[in-house]
Amino acid sequence: MRLFLQRKSQLASDALAKGARVLENVAPEESIQLYIDACDALEEDGKEQMAFDLYRVATSVYIKLEKSQLASDALAKGARVLENVAPEEAIQLYIDACDALEEDGKEQMAFDLYRVATSVYIKLEKYADVEAFLNRDQNHDANRLLSAYTEGDVEEIKRATQSSIISNLDHMIIKLARKLPTGDVSAFKMDAKDQQELLDKDDLT
Repeated sequence: MRLFLQRKSQLASDALAKGARVLENVAPEESIQLYIDACDALEEDGKEQMAFDLYRVATSVYIKLEKSQLASDALAKGARVLENVAPEEAIQLYIDACDALEEDGKEQMAFDLYRVATSVYIKLEKYADVEAFLNRDQNHDANRLLSAYTEGDVEEIKRATQSSIISNLDHMIIKLARKLPTGDVSAFKMDAKDQQELLDKDDLT
């Protein structure tokens, strides 16, 4: 019986996705909803990873409609669903969400997504000794760059990005950090309390 229900869920998702493709050009908003429904059907059946491509397709329709915020929201939703079952795919969706905002000139809105993506990356590494990771030069430079953004310190951002470790490290945190804007970052400046929470080494989220 369970196998039958799983098969039925898969068929429902396939049918919804097929209908969504048909509607993409004639009724894009309805198409997006069908894609999301198809994702929901897969998630309810425990097949979250199969929803990866559908979230990206739904987002492409949002982009055509020039609705970058909704596109980013859809990608972030998919990323959250995939965090535990497919963390690498989740990170990619977070990166795509940042890209959607940046292409629309909304770099500052990508900041929170950057933080979430880095936390997923850290979890993905599965460090046996978190303290050892926190003491690494890579983490020090990554935090230095992130701190510069929270303080709105343009000069420190420039110095941090010129670090040899930042320049040469093939590291997801650095790849994400490079996506942050390097111009007017005053909007990132936080009060002392928020900054302390952000840099709390015991809180990797």
